[in-house]
Amino acid sequence: MKSLPNMISRRGILQSAGLASAGALLNTTPGWAAGKGGTPRALALIGDRYHNSDYIRLSLNKIFGELNIPIDYTIDTSADLGTLLKNYQLFLVLRDGMLWPGGYAGPDAYVGYQTMLENKDDFPAAKSVTWMTEAQGQAIKDFVNAGGGFYPMHNSSHISLGCKNYRDVMGGAYIGHPPLRPFQCHPTANAHPITAGIQPFMVNDEQHYVEYDKDPKNLILESVNIDGLTYEEGGKKLGAKSHAGWAYDYGKGRVVFTAVGHTVHAMWNPQYIEIQKRSVRWLLKQI
Repeated sequence: MKSLPNMISRRGILQSAGLASAGALLNTTPGWAAGKGGTPRALALIGDRYHNSDYIRLSLNKIFGELNIPIDYTIDTSADLGTLLKNYQLFLVLRDGMLWPGGYAGPDAYVGYQTMLENKDDFPAAKSVTWMTEAQGQAIKDFVNAGGGFYPMHNSSHISLGCKNYRDVMGGAYIGHPPLRPFQCHPTANAHPITAGIQPFMVNDEQHYVEYDKDPKNLILESVNIDGLTYEEGGKKLGAKSHAGWAYDYGKGRVVFTAVGHTVHAMWNPQYIEIQKRSVRWLLKQI
C-alpha cells in the first residue's frame, strides 16, 4: 500500500502531463515520470467489462519493464486524446468499444452471475453504448501521422465498429470469437522484423476473427484452430483461420495490431512476449 503523500504526488505528476482524471489512473512501470534523455514513454488505455485492468497491467508491466520503457495506464475513455498524447511516443489500447451506463448485474459475461439473483427481474437488462468519438479517433490518426506509434491489441478492434477514424488508423474491425480454447498462432509468409524467426506457438485464448482493410502484404500473424474447430458469426462460416496481426507505416508513424490477449497465460507465452517486445520496438523505430 502506497502512502497518501506519495499517491498525491504521483497523481499530480500525471495531471500536469495532461491526464484529465487522476481517479482514472492506475499504477505504472517502471516509473511515472517522463523518460529522460530521449527515452520514449508509452500510454495504455485499458480495461472494460470483460477485460479487467489488473491482468492487463500485470501482463504489460512485464513487457515494458523488460524493455525499460516507462508506461502510464488510464481507464479514462473521455480523455482529450489530442492533448494527452502530446506527452507520449507510443499509445496502446487494450479494451473494447463499449460502456454500460445503465449498469449490469454481473462483473463479466458469466450468465450465472446475472440469473441466480433473487431479484434479477428488478435489474434492467444491460445495454451498451459506444464511447470513442470521431474527434478521439482523429486525435489518434493525427498522433500517428505525426510520427507516433500505435499498438491496438486484442479486443481493441471492437472500437472500429463505432468509430470510422479509429478504424482507418487501426486497420480493421472485430467480427467475433468462439469460447476460450486452444489454437495456434504463427507468422505469415510476409517477412517482417517483428516475426523473423518466431516459431508457431499455442495459446488457450479467445481466437478473435477480424476484418482487415489494408494491404495484405502487411499481415504478419495468423491464427488457426489445428483441431479443426471452426467459427460462425451471423450465419457466416468463417472457418478455422483468422488474421492475428498486422504492421504498417501510417504517415510518419507506425501501427501494429496483435489479436492474442485475453489471459495472462496467453500474454506471457514466450513467443508472444517476444512478438510484443519487437512490436513496441518497431513502433518506436528502434528496429
